[in-house]
Amino acid sequence: SGLVLVKNPHLDSMEEDILYHLDLGTKTHNLPAMFGDIKFVCVGGSPNRMRAFAQFMQRELGLAGAGEDVADICAGSDRYAMYRAGPVLSISHGMGIPSISIMLHELIKLLHHAKCRDVTIIRIGTSGGLGIEAGSVVITDTAVDSSFQPRFEQVVLDDVVVRSTELDKDLAEELLSCSRDIPDFPTLIGHTMCTYDFYEGQGRLDGALCSFSSEKKLEYLRRAYDAGVRNIDMESTAFAALCGLCGLKGESYRFHLL
Repeated sequence: SGLVLVKNPHLDSMEEDILYHLDLGTKTHNLPAMFGDIKFVCVGGSPNRMRAFAQFMQRELGLAGAGEDVADICAGSDRYAMYRAGPVLSISHGMGIPSISIMLHELIKLLHHAKCRDVTIIRIGTSGGLGIEAGSVVITDTAVDSSFQPRFEQVVLDDVVVRSTELDKDLAEELLSCSRDIPDFPTLIGHTMCTYDFYEGQGRLDGALCSFSSEKKLEYLRRAYDAGVRNIDMESTAFAALCGLCGLKGESYRFHLL
């Protein structure tokens, strides 16, 4: 049916579903009226970037108020920022798996309660590249963990639940095709490695802690490259797992700065 799925039987017995960190709820807001026609959701780490993206979409879509500031729908919360430009929702997710997973749980419930159909979600932003030209854009085909495996491990009570991290291959190819119309942005499809940390987890030598040599770091990164990894982030496995389980066509589109 194209509806966004939730896999939680307890929601049906709740008098109200409060989306705490988005400052929204099923009793306080008419979610179908506010969001029912959303077709695209773009998420990224920084609130400022997502506001700028919403303003960009306003101009590209020729919407009324283009060029003006956009209202933060989640202004009552200081956790995330959400903006709307026609059928496009633009939301920040902060840094790391815990932050994006909280946002995604509430976003998915929001889209479900709003009865949205055939929603595409794309994560945009920056990342560290691996063996690619600076300024390249990496479209993720599969998110992998620090052992280069396509999995997301979530501890539920005292069980370790392993979930798939495959992303929508057709959407990846469609984005790659679109990128050919944009000059000066070399674009490729590859694996994205997701880590739990910016410093030690990504093999950086400039953190407060470092227990490995530069030679050991380079050997690890070579193995990652040989496994198909082309960029590194801290959110992609959780993003891929939650979107896949809940029927969202998802993709990650990351700009390599360095």
